[in-house]
Amino acid sequence: MKIAFLGTPEFAIPSLDMLVNSGHTLCVFTQPDRPVGRHATLTPPPTKAYALEHNIPVYQFEKIRLPEGVAALKAFAPDLMVTAAFGQILSAENLSIPKYGCINVHGSLLPKYRGAAPIQWALINGERETGITTMMTDVGMDTGDILLTDRISISDDVTAGELFETLAVLGAETLRRTILALEAGTLTRTPQNESQATKCPMLKKEHGKLDFTELARNVHNRVRGTNPWPGAYALLDGEPLKIHRTRLSDSSFENGQPGLLRGNAKTGLFVCCADGWLEILELQATGGKRMLAKSFLAGCPLEGKVLS
Repeated sequence: MKIAFLGTPEFAIPSLDMLVNSGHTLCVFTQPDRPVGRHATLTPPPTKAYALEHNIPVYQFEKIRLPEGVAALKAFAPDLMVTAAFGQILSAENLSIPKYGCINVHGSLLPKYRGAAPIQWALINGERETGITTMMTDVGMDTGDILLTDRISISDDVTAGELFETLAVLGAETLRRTILALEAGTLTRTPQNESQATKCPMLKKEHGKLDFTELARNVHNRVRGTNPWPGAYALLDGEPLKIHRTRLSDSSFENGQPGLLRGNAKTGLFVCCADGWLEILELQATGGKRMLAKSFLAGCPLEGKVLS
């Protein structure tokens, strides 16, 4: 088939790679290059870099629903569109172009976690299960009919970055089976149950701020759900302290005020939460390097200090 692939970040690469290896005729549509890093180096999206390496035509539009985006899609004349973390809302005109419509690869068990950051919010909210849903894209926000769903369990310590990688690979397999069913004429569509629908907001930097008046598990979930971006942090002596990894603890310390720090280079570092202690495994001071907590404490004792 002729497939227009609309995707932007690393999450989309396994699905794109699967389509290449399946022998489909492809054209990639993605976001414009963006400035990245301290020096704001103009950097192509991962899907563009992959496409150029594989001699696949690439188009970049700030808004594909505008006339020039519509015209490019019509010129390619795809049988099918596939989206995977594209980052733009498609118009009815976009969706009317391909013969078989548009299939979206979404990183949640729809109708839960519609929106831009389903993987992160599943972790922040302490979900024990997630997965991939392929759906027929419509003009709503992840509201189209469900095609196939694959489920996986969520471990206690997996981070959003790690879960992204797992779901990206799973998404490619779910998409492969979806397209095979489409070609065989056996693909079924199931309308989403609106009474079970939830939406998740786009992540912002402030979502990484930790609140130690919450339960230890809730703090732990926010740390892993915001790793690697926007990153969890608290204030130490008025300065941001990044907290990269934590671990649930059964420490026997007596409870203290929320945010109280205990420990040393030998025992490790623990912070008091509403119902007990959470171990901090990796952290990073402003202007410093990411370090194991025990190594950090060897040069900077924190016993008795309070995070806010």
